[in-house]
Amino acid sequence: MAITIITDSTSYIDKDVQKQYGIEILSLFFTYGNESIKEVDVDNKTFYQRMEKEGIPISSQPSIGETEALMRSILDKGNDIIGVFISSDFSGTFNSASLVANTLKEEYPDRKITIIDSRSNSMQLGFSVLVGARLAKKGESYSKIVEAIEANTKHSRFLFIPDNLDYLEKGGRIGKAGALFGNMLKITPILTVEDGSVEVYKKVRTKKRAILAMVDKMNQDNAVSKIKEIAIHHINCMDEALEFEKILKKNFDVDILISSIGPVIGLHVGPGAVGVVYYTDAEIPL
Repeated sequence: MAITIITDSTSYIDKDVQKQYGIEILSLFFTYGNESIKEVDVDNKTFYQRMEKEGIPISSQPSIGETEALMRSILDKGNDIIGVFISSDFSGTFNSASLVANTLKEEYPDRKITIIDSRSNSMQLGFSVLVGARLAKKGESYSKIVEAIEANTKHSRFLFIPDNLDYLEKGGRIGKAGALFGNMLKITPILTVEDGSVEVYKKVRTKKRAILAMVDKMNQDNAVSKIKEIAIHHINCMDEALEFEKILKKNFDVDILISSIGPVIGLHVGPGAVGVVYYTDAEIPL
């Protein structure tokens, strides 16, 4: 008997890492007209080029059928399941997985199924998944893995800055007048994810100052509880991510990975966005 970790595509965990730990992925979709595409099936660069030409698509969650088929295939192998998914405030993926799990528990009474709402997305979700997957590979108990995953969601932070406010305005995150005014004054909001929703952490005048403000916040958190791992996110701007990496390496002696954000999250924030996700030894204050 083994434990299989399931997550969704908005975790943006590297494919080689997924394979290394046997992490199963349910893909979300984006839709142009009648064309519905899994985000795992498209290259990010290709997607953002298409979005520039055709506008912002609609995103959607995995189907109930796909979710059930994946869970059933795992249970049929005699494995237990821990599912960790994008915040229920962002997508119905968690709720659908919970419904499927409740049904399958009746059919597989000897198997364990736990579905966890990460209250976030991207590598804030991804790190929780990785913490659990590493423990599962080591043969840790089911309850300890669930506990570690749930704890990690309280030990992590996600800070990110958009290149402009247009995509946030189109997605309803900011009013049209506010977006226009902010762009004119070059106001850059540093956004964060708090308990499943996007909030403004701080506003500064330039993107460069926003990067330094994020580093300052990381140093403050690190003084309270040591940072364990860092992920730099970017949306179609690898050069900026590499420059950010140089700054972080001067401040923190931990593993740093760079992860490109895909279509489902990227369509709400827009190309040029840069962010950072990290987690610490213990819970950090909001």
